[in-house]
Amino acid sequence: MSTEDTPFFDDPNAALREIAQNPAAYAHYLADFHRVVLDMAAKLEVLQRETRVHCRGTRVEGDKIGQAFLRSFPVEKSLNDILKHLKGVSSGLEKSAHKRHAHDEKVKEVKKQRKEKVLLKERKNNPPLQAAPENPGQQGAQNPNMAYGGPTSIYNLDRRESA
Repeated sequence: MSTEDTPFFDDPNAALREIAQNPAAYAHYLADFHRVVLDMAAKLEVLQRETRVHCRGTRVEGDKIGQAFLRSFPVEKSLNDILKHLKGVSSGLEKSAHKRHAHDEKVKEVKKQRKEKVLLKERKNNPPLQAAPENPGQQGAQNPNMAYGGPTSIYNLDRRESA
């Protein structure tokens, strides 16, 4: 039985496979998670504030100053840790969406660079033929521009003044 004969809903990972292949769908999917995480963080911040007020306000007869705070500290710390981790998850979701988009851009750029490299290699191995410039009538005559073809010794300076 081939995979084309099986219904779409039989493979639980088929939808995620499609999402992973499309950067726009990937970003949209992670944005949904991001909204959920931000909503959870907002609700936990309210819970943190209310828990802090309740725990610090709960005093037992005979408490000294600061004992209520010390009893509430572990509860507050655990909620603070949860919020810190949720902020990390939130930033990780954003970063992942950006990196997925950057991956596709890089793949396109690599394809383009490889095509250019192949063209450069072909040009290097098979350079286009260029015709030599023709200067009829000046083969035996001396070049009027004596900058490079002039005398090579001071004894060949025919009527030239020295510097």
